[in-house]
Amino acid sequence: MNIRRFLAGAMTMMAAMAITVSAVTPIKTDVPERPAGQTHLVGFATAPMDSVRVGFIGLGMRGYTAVERMLHVPGAVVKAVCDIEPDRVAKVEKMLADAGHAPVASYTGSEDAWKALCDRDDIDLVYIVTDWVNHTPMALYAMEHGKHTAIEVPAAMNLDEIWALINTAESKRLHCMMLENCIYDFFELNTLNMAQAGLFGEVLHTEGSYIHNLEEFWPYYWDNWRMKYNQAHRGDVYPTHGIGPACQLLDIHRGDRMATVVSMDTKAVNGPAYIEKSTGEAPETFANGDHTMSMIRTVGGKTMHIQHDVVNPRPYSRMYQLTGTKGFANKYPTEGYAFEPEQIAGDSVPDHENLSAHGFISEEQQAALLEKYTHPIIREVGEVAKKVGGHGGMDYIMDYRLIYCLLNGLPLDMDVYDLAEWCALIPLSAISIENGSAPVEVPDFTRGAWNEVKGYRHAFKK
Repeated sequence: MNIRRFLAGAMTMMAAMAITVSAVTPIKTDVPERPAGQTHLVGFATAPMDSVRVGFIGLGMRGYTAVERMLHVPGAVVKAVCDIEPDRVAKVEKMLADAGHAPVASYTGSEDAWKALCDRDDIDLVYIVTDWVNHTPMALYAMEHGKHTAIEVPAAMNLDEIWALINTAESKRLHCMMLENCIYDFFELNTLNMAQAGLFGEVLHTEGSYIHNLEEFWPYYWDNWRMKYNQAHRGDVYPTHGIGPACQLLDIHRGDRMATVVSMDTKAVNGPAYIEKSTGEAPETFANGDHTMSMIRTVGGKTMHIQHDVVNPRPYSRMYQLTGTKGFANKYPTEGYAFEPEQIAGDSVPDHENLSAHGFISEEQQAALLEKYTHPIIREVGEVAKKVGGHGGMDYIMDYRLIYCLLNGLPLDMDVYDLAEWCALIPLSAISIENGSAPVEVPDFTRGAWNEVKGYRHAFKK
């Protein structure tokens, strides 16, 4: 009897161990072999340009202001504009005329009108500001016709699109950049500069999110495309505002890379409720949960926490948080920095009653810190950016840096692998959630080149 009990207990223990091992084994994702004749684009730069001739596809909420901003960027020349809606094209044409700009080529009235813009031989960069599902097809066509591409977020919605963009960019030796503006916000840039200077010690953990109640904005998306996407797809469908700054702090594919992701979501409540409220009919299905969260672990043992919520009445937040071995940074809901608590003078034992030693540094200390560590890009164009605008100036800095790097033959601040890694959370979070929040392997989009550059840095002309 004792032997039977022992064997039964041993078998139960072995079964439990097998379940445990199975539960933590990541779901594998394929990394297709790099096509013959292609090489990676880590650190890639093209020859300097005298000017950058830009064509814009999509002139809606973001497209119009993108054209307007580009008029203020040195070296940029607006050559052509396109939108399926004629009235949007006319609005941009009037804005350009009022600004004293020479007439530009215009395309409208057809779902394929954008192709004629990409076919032109007097455009260097195609700037894509359309609905998500058209981002990749337009960028692929533009690169096939010899154009650098800048694509609004998210640039790709699934792994097939991501690999297609990588392979085309590598094959054509062209830049393919995602227009992630949040890496250029002032707090993010300054904090990145401090991190690169070692103020926080080793950065161990970062957080980011897109928490933004979009109820007042849903009606302005053409053909309701954004709500329809959330209705049809599960996972973090809009991760790049949060994950972009987090990845830069962790030197992703510049010495480290994402290894696994685990995601989960709440049930869908306010998404389907909005559809019922706006149409009078409750949807039969609604795929995406109201709130999605993902945990990511890197090869180097660092972690990221990324969230998405666009339907609940929460204050706007991109979270943006950094935990290091010697310091801490936080943007939402309160901006501040904290560093190792000081010891009480003459006493080797910390004063645990002095809670101020565990809080943010004072406003005066933070001002002195920023005076020393204001990012060089902000010192260069920060005041101009505030005047031109675009989410407080970060949109202008994004455009300025894109054109600056192309003009000077420098690597862009964001390459096609940044695009791939940041967009990959869309399909990978869905895979994890649909498999009981199982860990999912993050592909090495650089296909082995992630450790060739040591540390993320912006490029500047000498």
